[in-house]
Amino acid sequence: MSRPRLLIDGDTLKLEEILQVAQHAVTVELAPEAAARVKASRELVDRVAAGDAPSYGINTGFGTLAEVRIDKKDLRELQRNLILSHAAGVGAPLPLPEARALLLLRCNVLAKGYSGIRPETLALALEMLNRGVVPVVPERGSVGASGDLAPLAHLALVFIGEGEAFYQGERLPAAQALERAGLQPVVLEAKEGLALVNGTQAMCAVGTLLQLRAEMLAELADLAGAMTLEGLLGSHKPFIPEIQDVRAHEGQKACAAHLRELLVDSALVESHVNCSKVQDPYSLRCMPQVHGAAREGLAFARRILQVEINSATDNPLVFVETERIVSGGNFHGQPVSLALDVTAMALTQLSAISERRVEQLVNPSLSGLPPFLAKNSGLNSGFMIAQVTSAALVAESRVLSHPASVDSIPSSAGREDHVSMGMTAALKGRQVADFTRSCLAIELLVAAQALDYRQPTRAGKGPQAAYELIRSKVPTMEKDRELHRDISAVSALIDSGELLNAVRAATRRA
Repeated sequence: MSRPRLLIDGDTLKLEEILQVAQHAVTVELAPEAAARVKASRELVDRVAAGDAPSYGINTGFGTLAEVRIDKKDLRELQRNLILSHAAGVGAPLPLPEARALLLLRCNVLAKGYSGIRPETLALALEMLNRGVVPVVPERGSVGASGDLAPLAHLALVFIGEGEAFYQGERLPAAQALERAGLQPVVLEAKEGLALVNGTQAMCAVGTLLQLRAEMLAELADLAGAMTLEGLLGSHKPFIPEIQDVRAHEGQKACAAHLRELLVDSALVESHVNCSKVQDPYSLRCMPQVHGAAREGLAFARRILQVEINSATDNPLVFVETERIVSGGNFHGQPVSLALDVTAMALTQLSAISERRVEQLVNPSLSGLPPFLAKNSGLNSGFMIAQVTSAALVAESRVLSHPASVDSIPSSAGREDHVSMGMTAALKGRQVADFTRSCLAIELLVAAQALDYRQPTRAGKGPQAAYELIRSKVPTMEKDRELHRDISAVSALIDSGELLNAVRAATRRA
């Protein structure tokens, strides 16, 4: 069965489409109007390369070597040397979805027609993407200006038959991977090496997949909080529209509306309507305010990423209309770095408040339930250390939430004297997302045990659906057992989308 097509033109790519390509679910093609722009920009580069006037990146050195003039006979070697010398990354390779996203984003930037790439070089990139040749790209080595030089150089190595690539599950020398896929490497012409390595696509590749995951986790945090609220017989009143309307932050209003939707048809709330408790702890009562603030931060990050993935971030840029090739600073990743720092901080707040809700569940003086929700507590420790694990993850997330975007280390003999650290922001954000997922998995697991004690009274539609699905995979804890497996089972329900899909179906959000 043929895969759906995605036309890229450099202007209209969506974050969700990047995820589809990352999952190898679509075939990517160049839009005809983009092909015309690419051809025109290349023709201008060829005219400049044929002349005698100096032009950065075409017939000069790079960075602090920009004043060195390169002879015409050496222009091919100049571009090849650029790729080889800049492929200085270290660390683990980017996971395959992120590497595919990186290749797509570079293709999309080239499709804008401001890079001067040859059509045949862009065609090779698209064929690599569609045939499953995925460059091995070490994830460390970028300071985020002049773009993500080292990661993109490793990407470009494969174009010239150097470096390594994954193909059909194997890690191979690039030339061998290309041959197996029926492709041939290219010889880079004037400016092409620079057109491939200059830009913010590595931080955007990691950042886009992080962003989409963070948005899922924000929805999941509402569900986990709603389950805990029901397990603790908490009040629904703090979520009424009137309270949200007099503060009117959009994130707060959206979170409160979601909580109301999740808690529809709760029999548990009716079971304690006349209780003496006046107020719930902040971790329950202030979910719209805290979760809502996280939503606002994620909305900001989404807006920045959506602009960046369709932006020309090369240097120099090729302007066909005015026949100018001009150096600028669009490669600087500061907007993305700041946005991804916000994403990490938003996720850390979601995990921090989740851990506090777990404390509410396992503390008998707060929950009115057995200590650590253990049956025959004392002999059994129940969820004692699950809460400790959550606390450890939150503590590390707080360390990782120190912003990368305020840091800078000059490089290139002082020419590149302020950098964004955008890739650092993306990589630490990815780690924070992993920790947040685990914190929420722990909360869901512990909240399910609390709901066991409330049976047979049913929770609201959302928590009840989540409870039933979790219990289909993880039985009630009757006595102590290895909790790692239970946490992993709930994490798998999260990662597969099965948990949220079940809840959306139950609340008619599917």
